[in-house]
Amino acid sequence: MKDPHLADKESFLYPRSRYYGQFTPAHLVFNTNLQEFAQRAGIIASLETAGKLSAIEAYSKIELLWNQLTSSIQELGIDTDTAA
Repeated sequence: MKDPHLADKESFLYPRSRYYGQFTPAHLVFNTNLQEFAQRAGIIASLETAGKLSAIEAYSKIELLWNQLTSSIQELGIDTDTAA
């Protein structure tokens, strides 16, 4: 049987918000990727602030996440000039 508080924990640790932009499957997937990037970058920044990661390690991890996010734009075929 599932823990009734599991959903509360997951929504606290991994918050998601609605998508208000122009609806296409590619934009929806990118929005999810963007939210995941923001969540992970925040965790990495917190670890660096707490001294668990060096600034260089944190930078390289966030840079890797950023590169993954930008490659997802290309893979999804989203035109960045017209995306709002």
